[in-house]
Amino acid sequence: MVFSSLIFLCLFLPAALLVYNFSKNITYKNAVLVLFSLVFYAWGEPVWVILLIFSASLDYMNGLIIDRNYGTPKARAALACSLIINLGILAVFKYSPFIVENLNLLLPVKLPEPTFSLPIGISFYTFQTLSYTIDLYRGRTRVQRSLLSYMAYLSMFPQLVAGPIVRYSDIAAELRHRHVSGTDFAAGAKRFTAGLCKKVVLANNAGDVAQMLLTTSIPTTASSWLGIIMYTFQIYFDFSGYSDMAIGMGRMLGFHFMENFDYPYISKNITDFWRRWHISLSSFFRDYVYIPLGGNRFRPVRNIIIVWLLTGLWHGASWNFVLWGAFYALLLLIEKYPLKAVINRIPSPFCYVYTMFFVILGWGIFYFTDTSELLSFFRHAFGFGCDLYDLTTVSTLYSNLWLILLCVIASTPIPKVIFTHLCKVSPRFAAVAEPAAVIIGFAVSFLLLTGQTYNPFLYFRF
Repeated sequence: MVFSSLIFLCLFLPAALLVYNFSKNITYKNAVLVLFSLVFYAWGEPVWVILLIFSASLDYMNGLIIDRNYGTPKARAALACSLIINLGILAVFKYSPFIVENLNLLLPVKLPEPTFSLPIGISFYTFQTLSYTIDLYRGRTRVQRSLLSYMAYLSMFPQLVAGPIVRYSDIAAELRHRHVSGTDFAAGAKRFTAGLCKKVVLANNAGDVAQMLLTTSIPTTASSWLGIIMYTFQIYFDFSGYSDMAIGMGRMLGFHFMENFDYPYISKNITDFWRRWHISLSSFFRDYVYIPLGGNRFRPVRNIIIVWLLTGLWHGASWNFVLWGAFYALLLLIEKYPLKAVINRIPSPFCYVYTMFFVILGWGIFYFTDTSELLSFFRHAFGFGCDLYDLTTVSTLYSNLWLILLCVIASTPIPKVIFTHLCKVSPRFAAVAEPAAVIIGFAVSFLLLTGQTYNPFLYFRF
């Protein structure tokens, strides 16, 4: 079940909010949240609910052991148990087919390749449950003694399958006590609708064009660039739209999740881009991998390489993701050392062009999981072995200029700044415009969903 499906919008979400708000008792609310979250998760893959419950139960018990034996070998053993079992499960389900495939290529053996499907959201909830045991071991959060509350944290349907990665310490107090005011609910509904519009109006349409151009049988240089630019818009509005919807629903349930995107396509360099893109993931690797390895104080080059290879692998078990991680590690190292003295003196327009050029190339690496297709894309993008353009690409460009312009504007804070300014200048405008924007945005998205057949969430596969 995806947030932008009619069954979710018309049945699941209204029912969840109605039953959830039937009582103010926090135990009741957590129980309802767990029940609806398990139904939500089981809708697509009921068997993997067992895995989710196992992970929650495992680290609930490990948390109790760490708390009772703080600073002793038993606490270290419980933390090791959490790390080994959770990362082991992730490795088996996500990486074993990749490992076996490469072993069969390298060694004179033919090991049977695993055929099980990847549990949806396993990369996200694995990192969430690890944040709890690690922070508890470090003394940065308090133990959760209620299994129901811990299950509510780990299985919470707004952010269960595609983030943002919510750390236990960030919402520990709200698991014990929360109150949803009318202002909170309205703000959540507004944020949810904004995310829904991003997904349905922008991401789906951009993705439709990208898929057509990037899978054409006779690619040209123009079709390669236009296709990957449209994919650049698709992945941003798809994932940031999902995050907006998750944050909005969290607010309607009384939770305040961290921001996951901060207009990454206006970044002035690659370092800045990764401060703005998928913030919950980059901050997770910073706090739980980069800094413990030594951060900037001890072997920073090694630490950056390790973090970015892991970041690439986190996104998928394929060599293109390893290459994608290495690509960003190289760019970040170049900015950190050879370009450090000059990067802030380069005029802003050149910085934007430089950043987006490499970001778009990076999405090319990210998109093509097949190595031969990836190499073909780069050959065609730089004019080798193909025509410069064709009439189909020109026609596609002209017919989608409105979409490109809308995506460019929506990638910046300009609409928000203008709207906020108008609301401050005229309270009467704010009183009418905000609810009108929510109603119109939801209605347009709903109408588009009734006719769209292309409606994936890209990060569900991670």
